[in-house]
Amino acid sequence: MNETMLSWARHVAEKELSGVLPRRWAHSQGVAARAAGLGHVLGGNAELLAAAAVLHDVGYAPRLAETGFHPLDGARFLRDEHGADARLVRLVANHSFALLEAEERGLREALEREFPLLEEPLLVDALVYCDMTTTPDGEQTTAEERVTEIVGRYGADSLVGRFIRRAAPEIFAAVGRVEAALVAQPR
Repeated sequence: MNETMLSWARHVAEKELSGVLPRRWAHSQGVAARAAGLGHVLGGNAELLAAAAVLHDVGYAPRLAETGFHPLDGARFLRDEHGADARLVRLVANHSFALLEAEERGLREALEREFPLLEEPLLVDALVYCDMTTTPDGEQTTAEERVTEIVGRYGADSLVGRFIRRAAPEIFAAVGRVEAALVAQPR
């Protein structure tokens, strides 16, 4: 493949999301823009993060929704239809503490078995940071505002509402770690 991982990822995400879920596509583009600002902190993993950022919500595409759990559906699509890089697929599968939501859905065992967590804490935290500091419309926000928005959109007692409230302390900690890395390594 001659194209870069990032250009391929953008093409795949745009094809799957832009026409059917334009707001989700706007969010994905915003998450990728946030990732572009972390390259100096991630070094050799910068392109991998940017590719995962633009693809993290691809599993929302209606044609890909097999389980209804977008991290798992997206990761399976990337693995099975595209033979995507294993680290990329594992990042998509586990973005933003997906294991906690998988547990709420009875899918934790499947997610852990098929797509084990990467043991690269800064890379994993960086994707959480990018996703959880980007609004549904692709604009920058704080993690606190993003969690509040998600609870408001889905409802506090919904499956997603329960998950995001449970994950919030972990989300805030991950965002804090990335912000600390950005301060420690300014551009």
